[in-house]
Amino acid sequence: MATKHKLEYIWLDGTEPMQQIRCKTKIVEDFSGKLEDCPMWSFDGSSTNQAPGGSSDCLLKPVAIVVDPQRKNGYVVLCEVLNSDGTPHPSNARATIDDDDRDFWFGFEQEYFLWDPETNKPLGFPADGTDPRPQGPYYCSVGANNAYGREIIEEHLDVCLDAGLIVEGINAEVAPGQWEFQTFDKGAAEAGDQVWLARYFLERVAESYGVAVEYHCKPLVGDWNGSGMHANFSNSFLRNSGNKADYDKVCEAFRPYVKEHIAVYGHDNHLRLTGKHETQSIDQFSFGISDRGASIRIPIATVERGWKGWLEDRRPNSAADPYKVAARIVKTVKPVSQ
Repeated sequence: MATKHKLEYIWLDGTEPMQQIRCKTKIVEDFSGKLEDCPMWSFDGSSTNQAPGGSSDCLLKPVAIVVDPQRKNGYVVLCEVLNSDGTPHPSNARATIDDDDRDFWFGFEQEYFLWDPETNKPLGFPADGTDPRPQGPYYCSVGANNAYGREIIEEHLDVCLDAGLIVEGINAEVAPGQWEFQTFDKGAAEAGDQVWLARYFLERVAESYGVAVEYHCKPLVGDWNGSGMHANFSNSFLRNSGNKADYDKVCEAFRPYVKEHIAVYGHDNHLRLTGKHETQSIDQFSFGISDRGASIRIPIATVERGWKGWLEDRRPNSAADPYKVAARIVKTVKPVSQ
């Protein structure tokens, strides 16, 4: 008897201001597990804010595949969305990335809140409406008084690793119920794939606990850090430079394009980029060594390696599309890296 395999096709819809993940399952027989053997598929774009009802077919182009540890004989197939004529759909930011040689490497630090749908507050916030202790003791914490939802983030980590994702770490963040995971890949599009796949698995794991995932960059009013998605990036120019002047040149290349970067760094970022809570103001630009209050931080490790390393753009927020972030960074850095 032929083995039945479950291919979970996932894609990004046309929801604004933050695209949502959509998914559906295709059953195939005797599947090889290879991307090239994943057929094109289609879906009703009129139900995902991507097409009118009178011409609603959108195409799914498989671009990445991983094992699905949560389903027997399962795989998750990440797709780009195409128009019915095969051209990239306007919602398809992955197709806009100019990095065919995979020279750019990205590491994203995805922060988020685990959110209780019943209280409409993060896990760990008192149900009676009173405020928890101020931020501080929760960061990289342990213990029932400080860390909330650990069973969810531990299961998510295991699922991601079992799927073969390049997850480099996790930690509790500064507010109750706030966590972070870090992903990496060589290639701007591929690095974005890692984030979206990890987000998909996080949603599925949290769903099984009846918990939501909140990606908004500033869901809490008051003296709380927001949630970011810091973008660590390098290309061969930065990795092999050995010259501080080269890093200054790359950082300065960002200065004329503050608005262009902020436009794709996540909605409501003005609530987070206030100049407080380890951020630079949204309308300002700065860079500095080990400066977490700067727009771009030059890691101390880059300096200690003789100016051979990477940079961190601290402005992207937790709801940003990593494809759009990577595309804009590549567009800014590439011309000064020739």
